[in-house]
Amino acid sequence: MSITMSTPHPGRFDKGLADTIAAESAMSYIDGANGVLEYVGLEIDTLARNSTFEEVVYLLWHQKLPTRSQLDGFEEDIRAEHDLPQAIWDMMSSLPASAVPMHALRTLVSALSLYDPEADDQSPASNQRKATRLLAKTPVLIANFDRHRNGKDFVKPDPSLGIATGFLTMLNGKKPTKTMAQALDVCLILHADHGFNASTFAALVTISTLSDIYSAVTTAIGTLKGPLHGGANQAVMRMLDEIGDVSKVEAYITDKLRRKEKVMGFGHRVYKAYDPRAAYLKTFAGQLAHDTGNQTLYEKSEAIDKLMHERVASKGIHPNVDFYSATTYYSIGLAVDLFTPIFVMSRIAGWVGHCIEYLTSNKLMRPRCEYVGPHNQQYMPIEKR
Repeated sequence: MSITMSTPHPGRFDKGLADTIAAESAMSYIDGANGVLEYVGLEIDTLARNSTFEEVVYLLWHQKLPTRSQLDGFEEDIRAEHDLPQAIWDMMSSLPASAVPMHALRTLVSALSLYDPEADDQSPASNQRKATRLLAKTPVLIANFDRHRNGKDFVKPDPSLGIATGFLTMLNGKKPTKTMAQALDVCLILHADHGFNASTFAALVTISTLSDIYSAVTTAIGTLKGPLHGGANQAVMRMLDEIGDVSKVEAYITDKLRRKEKVMGFGHRVYKAYDPRAAYLKTFAGQLAHDTGNQTLYEKSEAIDKLMHERVASKGIHPNVDFYSATTYYSIGLAVDLFTPIFVMSRIAGWVGHCIEYLTSNKLMRPRCEYVGPHNQQYMPIEKR
């Protein structure tokens, strides 16, 4: 019997959803053509130079800058949630030391829901509390899993410290220098939100089913892990190692361009002008590299930047935030495979903020696909195939 095909549902095919607007948001604004990124109307460069990560998270979640008393109260709420349930400490100690940090983090974040009595409570107040817990506990998970895999004892969070200083203290077993803590804080600000990027969109798809915040963030972590998204800064560091001496930069980059291969840390799906997150980070990375004895690494990065500017800037290809964040993270002393978990530590602010925002007028995310397969096929019994 022949199938009569109905008229396809009207719609425009947009592969990769590059030109599809899926929802509204008051959190971040991007103008890729002119290299603009704003959080709630405030330029990212201004925030990076003047704010703190905690203040920026408050801004994103409440759409306004906090007063001193509001910020103090928010920081107290975060610090009260730093510690982990004992079962999570025990689980972390049982994970294989060979585990990829992003695999471990995805598993541990998901497991947090098992010990949160509010896990399935979708009320706005409950979601706000869970958002704060995730923001507070994720740095503890990342730092202490790294200690575990290196055979070191756990370091419990110090409730008197902010997120950046507290994380580096747990990771290294001692307080960081002011410059190192500030460098990490700046990176957390720069990565906190970026519209409906792949991981944020993945979180929104999950939360739109009225699933829970932990499931949404677990989805986002799995998405961020991909090398086309959160893994880019690790690839930048591998490239810098592969090049070796700064004198080999020109030959290496020339060969990459001749082969039409991607130079990691350059180009962006949205920005066709200089990534506004990279502007201040470039300056800060240079200062930090000098202070920590990594000047050669920065000189190599700068040589690549200059050469790429000469060769491809006219095509709208510029350094993105991953390029100089790699140098910054390495100068702080972070292992390369911790670069993407640090991205998680920051982007949780955006993920949960967008989820809570979307739930105020929720609609199930359910795009259509364009079917390109056959019709009116005849079933052939298995004996005759």
